[in-house]
Amino acid sequence: MADEGMWLPSLIAERIGDMQSKGFRLDAEDIYSVNRASLKDAVLLFGSGCTAEVISPEGLILTNHHCGYSFVQRHSSVEHDYLKDGFWSMSRAEELPNPGLTVRFLQRMEDVTGLILKHFKPSMDEQEREAVVKKASEKLIKEVEKEGKGIKAKVEALYAGNSYYLFVYKEYRDIRLVAAPPSSIGKFGGDTDNWMWPRHTGDFCIFRIYADKDGNPADYSEDNVPYRPKRFFKINRSGVKEGDFTMVFGFPGSTMEYTHWRNVEYIQNIGDPMKVDIRTRRLDVIKRYMAMSQELRIMYSAKSARIANGWKKWQGEMLGLKRNYVIPRKQALDRKLEDAAILTPYRGISSRIGKVYGKYERARFCADLYQETAATFEMASFADNYCKGLRKNGTGSSAWFYKDWCAGVDKEIFVIVMEELGNRLNADEVPEYYKEQLARYGSVQAWADAMFESSVFASREKLEAAVQDADQLEKDPACVFARSFRAWYDDKLNPAVKQFKIELKPLEREYMRAQMELLKNREYYPDANLTLRVAYGKVCGYSPADGIQYEPFTTLKGIMDKDNPEIFDYNIPQKLRDLYAKGGLEKQPVCILANNHTTGGNSGSPLIDAEGNLIGINFDRVWEGTMSDIAFDPSFCRNISLDIRYMLFVVDKVGGASHLLDEMVFTDCN
Repeated sequence: MADEGMWLPSLIAERIGDMQSKGFRLDAEDIYSVNRASLKDAVLLFGSGCTAEVISPEGLILTNHHCGYSFVQRHSSVEHDYLKDGFWSMSRAEELPNPGLTVRFLQRMEDVTGLILKHFKPSMDEQEREAVVKKASEKLIKEVEKEGKGIKAKVEALYAGNSYYLFVYKEYRDIRLVAAPPSSIGKFGGDTDNWMWPRHTGDFCIFRIYADKDGNPADYSEDNVPYRPKRFFKINRSGVKEGDFTMVFGFPGSTMEYTHWRNVEYIQNIGDPMKVDIRTRRLDVIKRYMAMSQELRIMYSAKSARIANGWKKWQGEMLGLKRNYVIPRKQALDRKLEDAAILTPYRGISSRIGKVYGKYERARFCADLYQETAATFEMASFADNYCKGLRKNGTGSSAWFYKDWCAGVDKEIFVIVMEELGNRLNADEVPEYYKEQLARYGSVQAWADAMFESSVFASREKLEAAVQDADQLEKDPACVFARSFRAWYDDKLNPAVKQFKIELKPLEREYMRAQMELLKNREYYPDANLTLRVAYGKVCGYSPADGIQYEPFTTLKGIMDKDNPEIFDYNIPQKLRDLYAKGGLEKQPVCILANNHTTGGNSGSPLIDAEGNLIGINFDRVWEGTMSDIAFDPSFCRNISLDIRYMLFVVDKVGGASHLLDEMVFTDCN
């Protein structure tokens, strides 16, 4: 099985023999234990979609620069441009609070399938089954969250709903920014290098967890103290070599390794191409504006990164799916499944699930198109939420929106996405509201001109001067746009999407069960769902094309080769140039390549050596292997990590924050 797999920590004893045969020197209890401190106690869910790790006995945590980016941006201004210049707190008093940011430590996980399905009867339909699952889950969660301060619980479906697991977390709410490198280090290479190897990005941010004096989760307070962890990672400064064991321990977001070939066909040939085409045009606008001024660059840095991340990933995914003949391979697998199922209750499962995918293909496309077009109109989304806040609280908040918004950008993108919507929908699918506006104004451009001229939401000054009455503001064209398109989605698109899911769920469950029972020539791990998983492999390069072989390490020399003061994403800090000019840093390690199975959510995950020490921070995958969410190819699927020694170098020599290193514990393993 090569090094494919995202394994449940509570069941890692089933894999430990294989891990040890590949060089791992610890046991299962060292990875996951509820009886003593283990590696799981040093790994945490950062925010709502990244991973972080504890690296000191004083609550210091490490994640990716792109995971902390939006928080760095919130603290940035033209006067204090922490995105451009970096941020280095020189004392605890200088650490910056981040309202709304939370982290979660997994306390335990357990199989609760029997409890969740206790009152389920085979005669129930899918909606009745979901009601049983929801009721039992809510009851269990309510009971568990009484266990103590900050305890949060979730019940997650695994193996397409054939199993249910309870995940119990402790959530901390006072998380402060400690350090962030300049974007010219933390985002070095920008969108050009994103998903690519060789890579030279110093993708890290440092935060600190604070708790009350008793170590319990608490809201921000000057009286809070640094969190004292059960376990933190020691740091291996001696590095690794090609072939050495590696492990990634984190919260992978979403995969679909066992999906039907009809779903892959939609992704490869319909969904991804549409998304890439539209995002290409949106990004062209944003990049042009970002180049105009520092203010606009700060405004749109995080937004641009979010849009571009999926845009480039989907391009690699399409390429990988085609190159690896994933559709024909899955079709061949289904033929084997159908042959094996002919005398079982699973007979015909592949054709049945395929028909459902075919039946709702157009509905899926229209819903995806809505998300990439009308739903991206920022002014309308803000106007809608502003009016909702006005009705609920008697007041609306606007400063946060206008801080990171430019009317010119939103207007140009409005024209692009509305034209795309009209061109890609069939005549009978076009919303009546859309038809009315085109009939009234004659073109999307004229519609946009009228919208931005008449809407009070087109500037902060106009909004603040307007009467703060929800009834009146909801007549604004921006609010009408949001309301009209939401009604179209709710009335025309969402019912079909919901029905698709209702029909698909029981078939997916049966399809998954059939594969596990009838195709026993592979090992099965549950698809990722933002729960803690173990992936393991080794340090290794790869060959992306004939005649090309990539080594698994990059160095500071590669950064200097790419350095270009004329290009923002490659313009490194002068301090780094000066350090390099002194000599002796040509071989300073920067990034590591390995074949651990990762996905979104693994950003910030610790890269761990055979002794359980920290050697790097996972932050990306190679472009040629992004189809690993659907089909893992051991020849191409590689994860990219920041070598921990580059983080230490930047903190010490560039940031001048060596006091942070004094908190850490180092070890030499090789």
